[in-house]
Amino acid sequence: MRLKLCSIHVKDPATAHAFYTETLGFDTLMAMPEYNLFIIKDPGASDSSTGLLLEPSDNPIGANYMNAVYDAGMPAVVLGVPDVRAEYERLVAAGVKFKGEPAEDPSGVSAVFDDGCGNFVQLHQD
Repeated sequence: MRLKLCSIHVKDPATAHAFYTETLGFDTLMAMPEYNLFIIKDPGASDSSTGLLLEPSDNPIGANYMNAVYDAGMPAVVLGVPDVRAEYERLVAAGVKFKGEPAEDPSGVSAVFDDGCGNFVQLHQD
């Protein structure tokens, strides 16, 4: 058994798709704009890899969940990177807004940014 697909609620899937692919560097696994359906995958991964569905938050339950998690300041997803500090510098230069600089705790080095689509995202060093 393996993880096939998970999702994150976003305000606008097309805008989120552009951010996650163009700014963060993910690849498109599936894009069907006419259905407001966008799924991304790890850069260079095969089409059978785990996908992240950029879920429309047009359902009140999804919107309430997304907004509550955001208002609590909690990351909706954690992304692994080999060097958090280098990725932080790259993304800051690209205009991404972070909650603070990278910090280290017993779990490792991490930093949290706003994806501009209704979520905080945590970078965690692999």
